[in-house]
Amino acid sequence: MRFCLPLPHIYSPHAADRTPPDPHRPAVGTPVTTALTLALKDLRVAGRTRDTLLATAFFAGLVLLVLGLALGGDTAARTAAQTAGVASGAVWTALALAAAVGAQRAFAQEQEAGALEQLTLYPGPHGALYLGKLLGVLGPLLLVAAFTLPAGLILFGAVGTGRAVAWGALAPVTLLGVVGFAASTTFYGSITVNLRAREALLPALAFPILVPVVVASVKATALLLDGGWSPEVGTWLTFLAAFDVGTVILATLLFPFAVEG
Repeated sequence: MRFCLPLPHIYSPHAADRTPPDPHRPAVGTPVTTALTLALKDLRVAGRTRDTLLATAFFAGLVLLVLGLALGGDTAARTAAQTAGVASGAVWTALALAAAVGAQRAFAQEQEAGALEQLTLYPGPHGALYLGKLLGVLGPLLLVAAFTLPAGLILFGAVGTGRAVAWGALAPVTLLGVVGFAASTTFYGSITVNLRAREALLPALAFPILVPVVVASVKATALLLDGGWSPEVGTWLTFLAAFDVGTVILATLLFPFAVEG
């Protein structure tokens, strides 16, 4: 009769690698996957609750209304260039203030739900969390800008002051300007989220950085409304694109220090 003895356990340095994965532990994904996952989560929450979208739209509309009452006056006495300048300044001021509201709400929701610390523990680079939050803020803000821009131009009588080609060129100006607003306010929103006076500190910190975006956006919009496309408009668009790229790269690199501080 032959006996089959059990073989002794032989230690293998790769034995730990054969441990079955924990199904409750999130897998480490690429930065792009992490950013898109977080952005889709924020967009689903924004579409389900609509509180951020409504707050941002209400604030932008309120600013436009106040500026319209203060600067409306006798539009017939203004030239086309003056009307375009006033309308552009009012619209971009409203969008800058609305961007601060949207970014503040994006991080406040995580803190109120007690998920901010868990979010920072998500496997993967923290810079991807910033990109995800940026995309989550950018979506509702672009939607608000799509209604704020024409409403502001109509309110201030700027419709019809320029050539038809200007209206198509307003799309890249709006996109680049809104991206600049969202990139800056999202980063400073992560810094001020744990502070008591975050509603007041966020605009105070972000608006000095937003001044170049506001100036460039107002100049490009006013030039397009008044005279259509020109090389000067292209210069302002190049400046906006460079500002957006530089802000996103710098904020992505500094975001881990902002959330851990």
